[in-house]
Amino acid sequence: MDKITIDTYRANADFKLAKAPTFEDFGKTDKELKKELAVIRRELGEFQDTIYAHDKYSILVCLQGMDTAGKDSLIREVFKDFNVSGVEVHSFKVPTELELSHNYLWRHYIALPAKGKFGVFNRTHYENVLVTRVHPEYILNEHIPGIHSVEDIDQKFWDKRFEQINDFERHLAENGTLIYKFFLNLSKEEQRQRLLRRLAVKDKHWKFSPGDLKERKLWSVYQKCYEEAISRTTKEHAPWFSIPADNKKAARVIVASILLKSLKKYKDIKEPMLSDKIMANLDSYEEQLQREG
Repeated sequence: MDKITIDTYRANADFKLAKAPTFEDFGKTDKELKKELAVIRRELGEFQDTIYAHDKYSILVCLQGMDTAGKDSLIREVFKDFNVSGVEVHSFKVPTELELSHNYLWRHYIALPAKGKFGVFNRTHYENVLVTRVHPEYILNEHIPGIHSVEDIDQKFWDKRFEQINDFERHLAENGTLIYKFFLNLSKEEQRQRLLRRLAVKDKHWKFSPGDLKERKLWSVYQKCYEEAISRTTKEHAPWFSIPADNKKAARVIVASILLKSLKKYKDIKEPMLSDKIMANLDSYEEQLQREG
C-alpha cells in the first residue's frame, strides 16, 4: 500500500506508548483491506522463494502484544501464500523444565530460522523483560547465581538483561539474520470487547482464560514495561514497529507492507545465476529431454 511508509511506524529511542495510535483503517472497507493484503502477501511469498534460492539471509519476525492483540490471525493471514517449507512459526509459552535448565535465551536460539527461511516468533525473547518484569517472582525459576529472592532483582538486573538482548540481536544481524519486531498496539477498550466476544461465541470459549482478566488488571504496568523495552532495544539492525491493532485487517496490511518494503531494499537478494558452463549447454540439455518425449 503506497500510503504506508516504514518510518511512520518505526519506534525510536524516545518512543512513548501513550502517543502511539491504536486504530487505523486508511479510509478503506474490510473488503478493500483484505484485497490489499492479498496482493502484498503474494509478493512476499514470491520474495521468499528468492531468499531461499539466494541462501544468505534469514528473516526473523517478532510479534509482541497484549492478549487478544491478533498475533495468531496475523500470522495466518500474512504468511498464507508462503511455501510451507519456507516459514517456521514458534510460540513461546511458559518455559518448560528443560528450557529453565538453560539460560533464558537458549530456547530462542534453537528456534532461529535457517538461511533462506522466515522465522516467526509469536511472543518472543522479550517475554523475559515483560512478563517476568511484571511478575519478577518468575525469575526465581531460572536459578540464576546471586538471585535468591525478588529483592535481588533490581534495576541493574534489568539493565543487564536489555544489554544481553541487544547483544543477542546484534550477533544475529551481523551473521545474516534480518530482524523485524512488531508491537501490536491494542487499546484497553478493544481488548475488553474481544474478551467479551470470546465469552459470547461458543466456538471461541476455548480461547478464554480467567488469567486474562488477572493480567488485564496490570494493564498500566505492562504498558510501562513495553515502552521501556521498545525504546531501549529498537536499533537500526533490529527495529521495533508500533502497529495500530484495534483494526486487525489494517494491522495485517501494515505489517505485510513494512516487511515487503524493507526486504526490497536489499538489492543483493537475487536468484543465483547458473554457471557459464551450464548456460553454454542449455540447448543440449533441452534437446536431451525433448528426445526422451
